[in-house]
Amino acid sequence: MHDIRKGNQFEYVDKGEGRPIILLHGLLGSLSNWQSTIDYFQKNYRVIIPILPIFTLPVKATHLESLVSYLENFINWLHAENITIIGNSLGGHVGLVYALKHSDKVNSLILTGSSGLFENTMGGSYPKRGNYQYIKEKTEYTFYNPRSATKELVDDVFEVVNNSAKCRRLIIFARFAQKHNLRKQLPNIKVPTLLVWGLNDTITPPSVAHEFDNLIPNTELHFLDQCSHVPMMEHPNRFNTLLENFLVKQESHQRNQKIIQ
Repeated sequence: MHDIRKGNQFEYVDKGEGRPIILLHGLLGSLSNWQSTIDYFQKNYRVIIPILPIFTLPVKATHLESLVSYLENFINWLHAENITIIGNSLGGHVGLVYALKHSDKVNSLILTGSSGLFENTMGGSYPKRGNYQYIKEKTEYTFYNPRSATKELVDDVFEVVNNSAKCRRLIIFARFAQKHNLRKQLPNIKVPTLLVWGLNDTITPPSVAHEFDNLIPNTELHFLDQCSHVPMMEHPNRFNTLLENFLVKQESHQRNQKIIQ
């Protein structure tokens, strides 16, 4: 994985130059989830991934607004403007709230398997500590092809679940993501939004993508077949092509608007 930088209270990856793209990982996501996205886009963009403090926040601060505040402080510290936010699962949820609060800084929004309307976390049940096979099965549940759940990934999830402090935060965030519904706020999203969804997503099913598509004013929706909750990992080439086409289209539209003005 790419080198992790440290600055202020932040840990992050920062690759490439150009217009900033900020990638936001999910509840049990990691930087490696975005490996192919970083490799593909750092040629033409500045690709940034903050490590969200999901498992290090004080218990009293374990809620979505703390992650949004963290992202606000991080973006302000970077002095980033005209940004594209790409969020998976809980990361999409954080990106949505940020875009609602800071439409002046967000150029476009890309959601994949995002919470914010409905999420069936860990298959609808709480993790069983100490049961490796159970954790393996629940991790595989995130993918269309169970073999995509590598031993390294299963080991990472197993470590979280068997750490009392991390597991407690995991459960709190999972409950919060399920209860914190953005249905009424979504019509206020001002920026163009791309939705890339797994047609076989069992955690945020296709019906969730259709609801996001109906509620957010300016959207483009694409489904990937034989794909579940993490399209950027399961079908990286198709995912990256959809993102690139969307970004090029938005940049062309903005140039035309400037010419008209």
